[in-house]
Amino acid sequence: MKKIQPASRVSSVQEYYFSKKLRELALLNSRGADIISLGIGGPDLPPGKEVVDTLAFEAAKPGNHSYQSYIGIPELRQAFAEWYLRKYGVVLNPENEILPLIGSKEGILHISMAFLNPGDGVLVPDPGYPTYSSVSRLVGAEIFTYDLTEENSWLPDFPSLEKLPLERIKLMWVNYPHMPTGKQAEMDTFKKLVEFGKRHGIVIAHDNPYSFILNKDPHSILQIDGALDVCVEMNSLSKSHNMAGWRVAMAASNPEFISWIIKVKSNIDSGQFKPVMLAAAKALSLPDSWYENLYKVYNERRRIAEEIMEELGCDYDPMQRGLFLWGKVPSEFKNGEWLADRLFYDAKVFVTPGFIFGKNGNDYIRISLCAKPEKLSEAYKRIKNWKKEKNI
Repeated sequence: MKKIQPASRVSSVQEYYFSKKLRELALLNSRGADIISLGIGGPDLPPGKEVVDTLAFEAAKPGNHSYQSYIGIPELRQAFAEWYLRKYGVVLNPENEILPLIGSKEGILHISMAFLNPGDGVLVPDPGYPTYSSVSRLVGAEIFTYDLTEENSWLPDFPSLEKLPLERIKLMWVNYPHMPTGKQAEMDTFKKLVEFGKRHGIVIAHDNPYSFILNKDPHSILQIDGALDVCVEMNSLSKSHNMAGWRVAMAASNPEFISWIIKVKSNIDSGQFKPVMLAAAKALSLPDSWYENLYKVYNERRRIAEEIMEELGCDYDPMQRGLFLWGKVPSEFKNGEWLADRLFYDAKVFVTPGFIFGKNGNDYIRISLCAKPEKLSEAYKRIKNWKKEKNI
């Protein structure tokens, strides 16, 4: 039999780090290891009761189980528009400037396919979300990484960007509050990004799922005058409304850009479940008290995560925002990967090594706040005992 080979794009990417690590964690825990997971950013809290009630009520209706529009139901697009106006002060036309997505991860693929031909250049941050790179490889784009460093406050170095072959670059991925570093958005940076995109004909794709986590001043790049001309912003209910498994997100841009993304999306999926979209619209209408309560919950967890970082001797920025705490490992540890492995196998605590986000993350680890306070406190105790046992 002639050997069958996969498409070349399969060899250009690796299995997602968390896919492999969580499988190992599950195997070890099934054997009694009892490893505490502080790795992945999957909210462990439920959505609002009225959101779940809406899903159940609408799912019981016989007529709500058919195919839906590729651009989502009007109620959801309108809810996104009202949410952007209320929370960011941004006016969007729900008819042609908002496109519901089945999660931001899928949106990264749709946007990449809509704007990038094979061989086109794409700017990807280092450190940054690994999916920006993997999807770029899958569509055959050429990746140009741009450095984000602690010395430059994890912001783009525009003079360095200007030295790249920008005539070949068509798309730039940006993400603030930044994952994994938690750097908050700065309006001056957004303004520079919009000007940079316009000057060089580069689409600025801003991935914005963390702006409501431990953050009382959320920002959108679309707050900048003229941003809609050159920007696509994605947002999501995964973190802000504890709906990660629901797969509800959105892209916002000018009508032409949205129409191009629809061409891709409509050939890949068949729309979302109507009861999910109606429940998502309900989530977007939740009062300010919802966000205030979420802030309190994560603030308590963040306090314990900071104690863990301090116990490990890691430096961190107390102004970080988002669902994680990012810390630089002390010099007595080889690097972030070494420390994460020792915590995983010896202390039975899973934290994320920064190297998976790029070379500029080698000396860092990341702690997820998606664990209850008692789990975080237990992780702290295990780490303290591990240091004592190893005389660290």
